[in-house]
Amino acid sequence: MVFSTQLINSRKVPFALSMCHMGLSLSVQLHFVKDRFVVSVAAGKRCTRRRCPFDDLICCCEFGEEAHPLPFPSHRTEAASSEEGTVSPQACSVPKWAECGAAGVLGKRLAFPGNVLVRFGGSGPQNSGSFSAAVTFASWAEEELGRSVAWSETNAAASRPQVYWWSATYCRRIGSTLNVDEIHFCKMEPKVPSDEKVQNDDLSSVESGLLYEEALYTVIHSSGKRDGSHCKDGNDLLQYLLNVFQVGEEENKAILKQIQELKPPSTFLKLIVKEASGIIGKDATGFSDPYCLLGLIVSDDHQEEEAERTDSPKPRRRQKALMKEAIPQDQIQRTDVKRQTLNPIWNETFLLKIKDIHLTELYIEMWDLDDDDPGNLRLAEIHGIHGLKRLFKDVKKVARKLEQDDFLGNVVIKLQDLPYTPEDKWYSLEPCTETYPDRGKCHLHLKLIHQKRDTTLSKQEPVFRIHQGLLQRFVQFEMLKKQAGEVHGEVELSSPASTILSLHATQNDLSPFHQDLAKWLAYSKLYRCVEVSYTCLLQQLTSIEYQWGRAQVTLQQQAQDELAESFTSFLDYGISLTQKYRDVFPISDPKSIEHQQSLLRVLVQICKMKAFHKLCSSVPDLHDRIVDALKCGTIEWYQSQKQLLEPMIKTEEENIKFLVTFVDQLNTDFTNDRKKRLKIFMGTVKVNLFDVTYLQTQKLVAEDLKEQVMSTGGGRTKEVIESLFLLYQKLKQMLHQHIYLSSSESSLPLSNFHTWFSDSLPKWLQMVYNKTVEMVQRAVKKDQLDSMGEKMKHSASAVDIATCFLKIKQTWTQLSWPDPEQAFVIMVKLTEDMCTIALMYCRLIEQRAEELSNQGDQVNRRDSVESAVRSLQLCVVLNNMRHLRETISQLPGDLDWQGLKEDTVNMISEGQIQNTLHTQLERVNSSINNKIQGVIQTLAQKLQAEIKKHLHNMFTASLEIPLDDVIVPLMTFLETEFAYMDTNLVQENFQSLLGFLWTHIIDVITLTSHQSVFSQGLYSRVNCTLQHLLNLFHAEGNGLSLDKLQTASFEALEAHLNLNAASSRQLIQKYFAKKLQQQAATETSKYGAVTVKVFYDSQLKKLHVEILNAVNLMPLDSNGASDPYVEVSLQPKHIFPLVEVRTTQCKFNDLNPLFDEAFEFSDITPEQCWMEGACLLFTVFDHDTLLSDDLEGEAYFPLHDIPGLDITEESPNVTKVPQTRLTLGHPKPKEDDILKLLETRKGDREAQAFIKIRKQREKKSMEI
Repeated sequence: MVFSTQLINSRKVPFALSMCHMGLSLSVQLHFVKDRFVVSVAAGKRCTRRRCPFDDLICCCEFGEEAHPLPFPSHRTEAASSEEGTVSPQACSVPKWAECGAAGVLGKRLAFPGNVLVRFGGSGPQNSGSFSAAVTFASWAEEELGRSVAWSETNAAASRPQVYWWSATYCRRIGSTLNVDEIHFCKMEPKVPSDEKVQNDDLSSVESGLLYEEALYTVIHSSGKRDGSHCKDGNDLLQYLLNVFQVGEEENKAILKQIQELKPPSTFLKLIVKEASGIIGKDATGFSDPYCLLGLIVSDDHQEEEAERTDSPKPRRRQKALMKEAIPQDQIQRTDVKRQTLNPIWNETFLLKIKDIHLTELYIEMWDLDDDDPGNLRLAEIHGIHGLKRLFKDVKKVARKLEQDDFLGNVVIKLQDLPYTPEDKWYSLEPCTETYPDRGKCHLHLKLIHQKRDTTLSKQEPVFRIHQGLLQRFVQFEMLKKQAGEVHGEVELSSPASTILSLHATQNDLSPFHQDLAKWLAYSKLYRCVEVSYTCLLQQLTSIEYQWGRAQVTLQQQAQDELAESFTSFLDYGISLTQKYRDVFPISDPKSIEHQQSLLRVLVQICKMKAFHKLCSSVPDLHDRIVDALKCGTIEWYQSQKQLLEPMIKTEEENIKFLVTFVDQLNTDFTNDRKKRLKIFMGTVKVNLFDVTYLQTQKLVAEDLKEQVMSTGGGRTKEVIESLFLLYQKLKQMLHQHIYLSSSESSLPLSNFHTWFSDSLPKWLQMVYNKTVEMVQRAVKKDQLDSMGEKMKHSASAVDIATCFLKIKQTWTQLSWPDPEQAFVIMVKLTEDMCTIALMYCRLIEQRAEELSNQGDQVNRRDSVESAVRSLQLCVVLNNMRHLRETISQLPGDLDWQGLKEDTVNMISEGQIQNTLHTQLERVNSSINNKIQGVIQTLAQKLQAEIKKHLHNMFTASLEIPLDDVIVPLMTFLETEFAYMDTNLVQENFQSLLGFLWTHIIDVITLTSHQSVFSQGLYSRVNCTLQHLLNLFHAEGNGLSLDKLQTASFEALEAHLNLNAASSRQLIQKYFAKKLQQQAATETSKYGAVTVKVFYDSQLKKLHVEILNAVNLMPLDSNGASDPYVEVSLQPKHIFPLVEVRTTQCKFNDLNPLFDEAFEFSDITPEQCWMEGACLLFTVFDHDTLLSDDLEGEAYFPLHDIPGLDITEESPNVTKVPQTRLTLGHPKPKEDDILKLLETRKGDREAQAFIKIRKQREKKSMEI
């Protein structure tokens, strides 16, 4: 735990702070002893409250004899105002408010009055005071953890800003013993105004003074212009240094005077001539041999005036070369000659001493070197006319003995215009003329540097060490300013600091490598107490790596050792942060992941640097260290979170709830690692963070939870059983995340965790069943059987039971029991429970409808109203049951029976699954269907009575009453009732009701029509009514389908009505039509057969009949033979009234006679042949002399499709007419309904004549 405090202009002692937090009482006392504050902390008795949340933190401050209770407001996020918790001014002459903040899990900013700022591990918002503390922990023991953590003074002081992760975790669960020997406090100011001081103990006063002298010397003797990104005002720089080094005004004046008396440094211009581009080609080859002359020219007023005058004998500036005339030869510097090029590259460095920067100009002239003998050039090297002209010009110049080199251009730079930082720039060559508008450009690097600096440090220490000291001092100062201002974020150098450092580096000609090295070494020493920009460190490391190959030669051994130590130290620091990454880089901070990635990149960059391999060859591999750190960090975090969440009162219920919360937090951590952190670890250090943390945590959970879960015995109370089920789900979620492992693990620590819950499983299932039963009973009891709307025609209880079943299905999904055999048993139990609940619901909902009906009777409503309400309630009951059956029917898919069948294919037979699951489901569906049919029957009782009444009226109504007057009442009643039922019933139930009523109507009409004999007209009326009812129930496809309407009963009734409504002639035609159907269906007969040929001559309107033979006749004579002949007639007689019967000759003693006789029937029309029942009747008789002829058999030949009947076809050729063999048969007495019906028509002569003939034929029939 870290306590920090500040007393502003006050030494009131003793100070005491008492705190009650998380059920633990702590007392903190502060004493002022020998110029230092000593704090003692002791644990007190536990609070009587069971749990104290952070917002209920209680503090009390004591100043002398006065004490002030300090209740903390909840969820404070800003600094408290002066009005909050004011305290009497007599108590202390200090600000009337302060804050108490807690970082990490504490994370609240709470206000209380007083003059002491107390923090636990972190920093609060901006306030009037700050602090710095070095902490010595003698012992830190937590009895419940059974562990101790020892911190040395150095570690505690250096790691204070990072301690919050540790203190925030352990402050919440202190235990019974906490001993803090002492805390030392160093007073410092909250802000850094110009007239106040900031003390720093890292450097001695002498070292600090020397650094101050160096910085002042640098600022005073600065040269060049400052750009916009740096501080331009020198006074601001001096004031900044005054604040940094905390020098008093008198002392500062003395130091300034001393520095001004020091010898000024020697100023030099460090010039690097890098290259040129696009220069003029002066040689005949089209190229030049360029070189540069450079020097410094000190101008005076006379020279300036002469240069400006147009009549001055001196050449005008920028016109031609001046250097050889204006600068002594020994002061002119010269570059190498680059042969035959227009883009020369030199990269040559020159050092030019400056006397007065304000009057000095840099002259650079570029010349083309010409050889002494231009004739040496080969003609092949001359390019074009221009090259030839150049050759002639060179020859002419040689002849005149003039200057051989050609002027290419110059650059003139005033040194006072140069920036104080190095300038790297392209300069255009001058002068530009019409002949040469573009002479090209020259690339120069310019820097104003010092030599012979007269400061103490410059004479004693390397420049690199001095620069590093300045940088470190500035960073410390900026850090203190941030702490004083309570500003969070990375420490950045201010504009004055950057300006001074740039001046110092430039003046001392410090290379970029050494500057980056200094920054790295400075920040690498301050990273523990400064929030460093890892991106900036990465840039510095990259620069060091880039230049290391040539820089290490000039790097002193001390610097190399310091660099090696910074590498190893930062690696240790970075790995320690990685070990605690959950707290150091919390997910709640949107930038933390980016910072963590930058840190890992820095670690990787360090380990792959050449400097690191050379200086730190014995350091272990980064990958292995990261993996070990993650494992250790996971264990520590696991234990800390466990302690953080543990209940104060460890009952079985509280303990299981704690485990649920704990495992859920572990799952959240896995998700964060996988989704947000895994990518950065894999992309930087090639470590699979999820694999490491997941496997380590699984191991810890398996070791820690197994005994705790199994010791509960499945739970003894409802709350424990429910909590165990939640714990099971959380562990299942944890195990499920193994799918994200980079490699499949054959066995995981939690693979068999479900066995821990074997005792809990039956209790869970019973708990689910009991809860579902209670919910169903409660839902039915509240149900008023009101429809929920037009689309949802069931009531609320149907939705509730579907929800209950959904929860059971969710239970199955949540269980996902790994053991297939046990899973099958669970499935059987859940299915059985759901079926039982379904039948219970059907019973309860019927009882509820009866209960509501009885309540209606007590209200004394009218019968019509009560009947309507009753019908509506029954409709809702029907809809509820239908909805329930649909829900039950979906069980195989919802519970994935097929998947279970596949999982248990080698353990449980398909027959067992069928008997235990499917049969049970079919049974309950059948029971529900029976319930539905029962309710439909109840609902239809009123309708059935009305329908029967209307049908009775129809049968008893006089035939003189119009048909519409008889049918309309029935149809109107049904349409009204159907509309009501369609509105209140779901489609399936409405269809079922229609089917039930349709069956009832068919039964009533059938029964009535068979009980009595009615007139032909009445049967016709009933038949018409039946057709209207058919259309009503079908409703153009919106009602029952025709398949469901035209049942066997309907067809039988329809046939019965049609027969009874038909005339005698129609009946006779139907009789022969029926005989023709029987003839066509009979292929063989014991009575033999007759062969005939029949065709029609449409031109002559004649029917031609040939009787060819008969075969296999019955022997009817005593001699075992027969005397057959064939009688041919056209039937029915009323269709062919004028046609006579024809007879063949008799063939004696022949059972297979050959007749071969032809007959023609004249005046036969096609219309007669097409009529129903029109046929040829072939009757074979056995001739007897004494008695009447015996019947051999009869056969019927239809006339509707004989050859030649179609008038569009040609008359058939007799030879091509096919023969037809007709089987012979005997009529069956008293079995034909048509004959029975005709027999009842006593007053119809035609009917009675036909019946007489048929009875005679039946008497001769051999059929019994």
